[in-house]
Amino acid sequence: MSHNIVPILGAGESGTGAALLALRKGLQPWVSDSGAIDVMAQRALSNAGIEWEANGHDESRLLAASAAGATVIKSPGIPDSTPIIQRIKSAGGELISEIEFASRFARTDGQRVIAVTGSNGKTTTTALIAAIFENAGHEVSCIGNIGKSWARDLSERRRPASIQVVEVSSFQLDGVTSFRPDVAILLNITPDHLDRYNNDIEQYADSKWRIGSNQNASDILVLNADDPLSVARWKNDQDTGALTTRVIAVSNSHTETQLQKKLAKIGLQSWGLASVDSKDHPSEFTINLPHQKPFTMTIQELALQGKHNLYNSMAASVAARALELRKEGVRDSLVQFDAIEHRMEFVTKTNNIAFVNDSKATNVNSAWYALESIAGPIVWIAGGVDKGNDYTSLLHLVASKVDHLICLGKNNKKLIDTFSECVKSHHEVRTAAEAVQLAYGLGIPGHTVLLSPACASFDLFGSYEERGREFKAAVRNL
Repeated sequence: MSHNIVPILGAGESGTGAALLALRKGLQPWVSDSGAIDVMAQRALSNAGIEWEANGHDESRLLAASAAGATVIKSPGIPDSTPIIQRIKSAGGELISEIEFASRFARTDGQRVIAVTGSNGKTTTTALIAAIFENAGHEVSCIGNIGKSWARDLSERRRPASIQVVEVSSFQLDGVTSFRPDVAILLNITPDHLDRYNNDIEQYADSKWRIGSNQNASDILVLNADDPLSVARWKNDQDTGALTTRVIAVSNSHTETQLQKKLAKIGLQSWGLASVDSKDHPSEFTINLPHQKPFTMTIQELALQGKHNLYNSMAASVAARALELRKEGVRDSLVQFDAIEHRMEFVTKTNNIAFVNDSKATNVNSAWYALESIAGPIVWIAGGVDKGNDYTSLLHLVASKVDHLICLGKNNKKLIDTFSECVKSHHEVRTAAEAVQLAYGLGIPGHTVLLSPACASFDLFGSYEERGREFKAAVRNL
């Protein structure tokens, strides 16, 4: 069997993109999906002359290709525990993710790769970094988990973009072997997708940490110094000598002096620092990197407000300054940036009741940030597919801020059991339109109606985007 054959499991955006890139590089992709394949994906594959199969795998063919030394590309939605994946591994072939595959073709002439991961904030930070570099006149690809796959983007370009900003999930990182970003950003590691990782936060943290696992002394790792799991991984890798990259520690709750003392206490020293000017009353943040003048930004000027967004803005600024973008341009981009759709997206205000679409908040920590960032009383729309959620971290926020809870899901028992005594009323609905109508009826001037589900969308909606779009449409129909 030819070593040019590239079996690809899954025909979503990742798998289809990988197939198109493989074809562009003179390989022979073959796409196999255990379920139905979207019509648009079928068309893209067929128009390119790429062989595909749906509703089941030709297992003997997959195993034969793997045994012959083929590289098999696995879509991120397929767990490693799946029997077919285990058999492919046993057959001896290389099994990688689309992110790994694309990375092998990303640099042809000095291109730079900036990769962003984290349980929360990665889409916002990825888009913000891309905007900063675009505003500075660079050719930019904003790709990965944010929308268009990296592989598809590379397949469509004559040459790779000079700056490639890639959002990467833990599932995508599970399949990397040589992926090495010039700048890696790890925003945070908090419980998410634990059903995929045997309810083991350490396994999940291991996946996130892979973003910097292949970096060397010329690369940069931007790390959240306020995140205990990230700092623990940093300490462990330093002690074992596994980490050779330059680390820039970022804190949105410590001054520079406090941050230096905190790190020194556990035997850590960073290459650069980003910190706020005052722990109790932060009004500015400052980035200090070797051989550069400090970059200082007034927090009130930032387009993205809220403590969680402060960290996102700081991390994006660090990436830009680390690659030596001009301070004035970075500052202007941070002031002018537009919010991401479905992430704390202000929809409208009706009778002085504000509606905010945070449908992308598919885990508890994202919902925590949303609830924390809103000042006034809230009508909270939550619910969906529970991924083993522990809602206890939200209790104090719900008790102090939420007047009414509207559960938008098929199984709302856990939400109701946790929060029913914290709120004035709780309700169950099955459509976004019902949720919006009910929220509007419950709300009074000054309320914010917040769709921040803390759950995946797949019980009632095809995606968090569909959920968010239906919410916005219902709001505009009031």
